[in-house]
Amino acid sequence: MSRRGHLHPAPLAASLALVLLFTLSACGDDDAGRATDEPSLTSESPDDAPITPEDEGAVIEVIREGDEFTPNGARVDAAIGAPVILSITADEAGELHVHSVPEQEIAYDAGTSEHEITIDRPGVVEVESHDPDVIVLQLEVR
Repeated sequence: MSRRGHLHPAPLAASLALVLLFTLSACGDDDAGRATDEPSLTSESPDDAPITPEDEGAVIEVIREGDEFTPNGARVDAAIGAPVILSITADEAGELHVHSVPEQEIAYDAGTSEHEITIDRPGVVEVESHDPDVIVLQLEVR
């Protein structure tokens, strides 16, 4: 310090440069070291990381066995305006509610059926059953 309470400009500039250098080095390539394969669409809890469909228009498998659903509230990434196909395998008929704008309802029979939905706004959209009252999955639309 040259005068009471004041720093010399050179040490201050050097300190700022080091902070900037460490900050920039921490922002490396996010894809470095990651596997190239995307995760499969499997059952995860809502607290786990989002599930990423393999491509636009991906098929998301929904399984109903009694009052239990898979994926049990898992978050799934979806692209704005891209079709999302729900392949539903159920042991009894039911209905899913897609809480998008506008809301969408998907009635399904026992057995396997496919239903296409499209979400045109970004955000998290819940897909749920009201009977039983269960959040089946959450679409994270970007």
